[in-house]
Amino acid sequence: MSNDNDIVDHTIFDQLLEMDEGDEDQEFSKGIVINYFEQAEQTFVDMDESLKAKDLSNLSKLGHFLKGSSAALGLTKVKTHCEHIQYFGNLKDETGSNPVSEEVALARITALLAATKKDYEEAAAYLRNYYNM
Repeated sequence: MSNDNDIVDHTIFDQLLEMDEGDEDQEFSKGIVINYFEQAEQTFVDMDESLKAKDLSNLSKLGHFLKGSSAALGLTKVKTHCEHIQYFGNLKDETGSNPVSEEVALARITALLAATKKDYEEAAAYLRNYYNM
């Protein structure tokens, strides 16, 4: 397993925890995390379907969506992978600047999606452990 700081940006995650305002059970932040899990799981299903259909436009939208919610929790690796999926879905390289072919984009998204799921599982395990879920 990676170092905690590789999984979660604690500067961002700690800001979320501050919203619990002394609630020992951390219900507010825990609720956000549970909602994130549900969103991420459904987004991965949608990404798999879009990849199978070679729907790059939808993959870009889904990457953008999951990038935002991952960033809000400080899940840096997941956020970065999703940003790259967003770019490749728009037929751009991982910098978002240079054009790539559909074939290259699909190949890169296939690899990125596998890495994203792996890093998501690692982050989810960390968060479940943190919240004793």
